[in-house]
Amino acid sequence: QVNVAIRTSLQSLREKIEQLRELLLRAVSTRQITQLEGDRRQNLVDELLTRHRQLEAAYRNEGPEPDTSRSSLMAGGAKRGVTNPWLLEEPEETRGLGFDELRQQQRRIIEEQDAGLDALSSIISRQKQMGQEIGNELDEQNEIIDDLTNLVESTDERLRGQTRHVKMVDKKSTSCG
Repeated sequence: QVNVAIRTSLQSLREKIEQLRELLLRAVSTRQITQLEGDRRQNLVDELLTRHRQLEAAYRNEGPEPDTSRSSLMAGGAKRGVTNPWLLEEPEETRGLGFDELRQQQRRIIEEQDAGLDALSSIISRQKQMGQEIGNELDEQNEIIDDLTNLVESTDERLRGQTRHVKMVDKKSTSCG
């Protein structure tokens, strides 16, 4: 009777770990949690699977000495110098918060990031507009410079022509008198 209860409990534990893994994959794929948090939780699920295998091995007397295995499993790995990973990796601002509170905090952070991105988008749009206006102003000024260049060249040609004409008149006047 005890053996049946242990086998049933081990099977139930295995199924619940698989359900947990599926829920975790769904939460990561739908972006309910961040990839970093998903990786952290995946490591915890993998640790649960390892402990489940150790329990099964101990049940079948395949693993190390039953007392040693049991003490390390029940102590949460304390014999191996590992502390509870839930407490080690959790940041101070989320410690002690429930699921709904974490979700609200995550939504607030996302809203703040969205507001920041909107502000950045507005600034970039304004800079783009300023860049286009500067480009248009440069095009206009280049046209003005081209017009001025043409005017200077035509004035220079007329001035040279007039200078030649004055030299010719001066030459004629000195030869006559």
